[in-house]
Amino acid sequence: MWPWEHLAFAYLIVSGFYRLAWRDRPTDVAAVVIAVGALLPDLVDKPLAWGLGVLPTGRSLGHSLLVVVPVLVVVLALGRRTRDPRAAVAFAIATLSHLAGDVLYPLVVSGELRVRFLLWPFVPAHVHDGGSGGLFGRVVEYFGDFLSFLATPRGALFLAVDIGLVLAAVAVWYLDGMPGIPDRVRP
Repeated sequence: MWPWEHLAFAYLIVSGFYRLAWRDRPTDVAAVVIAVGALLPDLVDKPLAWGLGVLPTGRSLGHSLLVVVPVLVVVLALGRRTRDPRAAVAFAIATLSHLAGDVLYPLVVSGELRVRFLLWPFVPAHVHDGGSGGLFGRVVEYFGDFLSFLATPRGALFLAVDIGLVLAAVAVWYLDGMPGIPDRVRP
C-alpha cells in the first residue's frame, strides 16, 4: 500500500473503533498516533532495507508480528499509565491495520496472498531482485510500476476504489472535527 492508503485505511478503522467502543471520535493526540502507527512499519523497514541495506526487504523487521506484537503490548501497557490510554489503542490498531493492508493490497492488485513477512525472520522474506539507486530509486521504481498498473482496466477499477477509500477517510476525518489540526487553523 502507498502511504496515503495506509493513512486512510487506519483512520477509518480507528475512527470506527472509537465510535463503537467509546461512542466518541479520535482526539488530536489519537490522530497523530494513528498517522505514526499507520506508517511506522514502512518508516522502519524501507530506509533500513532500501537505503542502508541492513534488512533483506522493505517488509521484514517492522512488519513482523514477532516484533510488532511485543512492541504493541509494551505500548498498550504504557498507555494504561497515561492520561489518554485510548491513544495507545489507536496506535496499536493503526499499526496492525498497516500489516493487514500489506496482506490485502497484493491480494486485490495481483491475486497473490503474501503473508510470509509477518513471521520474519523465522520465515525468510521475499527479496525483491530489481531496483537500484537506494531508497529513492526503489520508490521511483515502485511508483512507475504502480502507474503502469493504473493504465490497465483492473488498475482503473483499483484507482476508483482507492480514491473512494481516501475520500471516505477525509470525509470521516472532517466529520470527526479534523482531529490533529490545531484549532486556530481549522475553518
